Amino acid sequence: MTCFEINGQLLLMDAGVLFPDEYHPGVDLILPALDYLSDRLDDVVALVLTHGHEDHIGAVPYLLRRRNDIPVFGSKLTLALVDAKLKEHRIRNTDLRLVAEGDRVKVDEYDLEFLSVNHSIPDALAVAVRTTAGMVLNTGDFKMDQLPLDGR
Repeated sequence: MTCFEINGQLLLMDAGVLFPDEYHPGVDLILPALDYLSDRLDDVVALVLTHGHEDHIGAVPYLLRRRNDIPVFGSKLTLALVDAKLKEHRIRNTDLRLVAEGDRVKVDEYDLEFLSVNHSIPDALAVAVRTTAGMVLNTGDFKMDQLPLDGR
């Protein structure tokens, strides 16, 4: 999970889980530490998801259980996977917002532009985050592929 902050507004990028190694027997998932956000949940303006792998979406239910009205931006496949997780966790009344390659969305202090990236899961997006302080390109994960499935 990445957290951007400008003028007191928090933008979260991805909310995944880690899978334990052999040194953590009996542990199923490792969740991100949400301590920093606990007292600042009202300052979160959005959660942006780059793709649907567990290390990027696995902790979404645990975050939305604390505050279910955070707008969640993602591609069609990513949001479908998140929606299934939310149903499994019985979390309702969420704000899932579909975005696609080329979309540009303004969320308070943040101007977000969504770019297609090649990855081992379809519908992956990079996000250009523009603010008054500058621009950051978050690629999520990407894969260099000589023969991409979509031909690009």
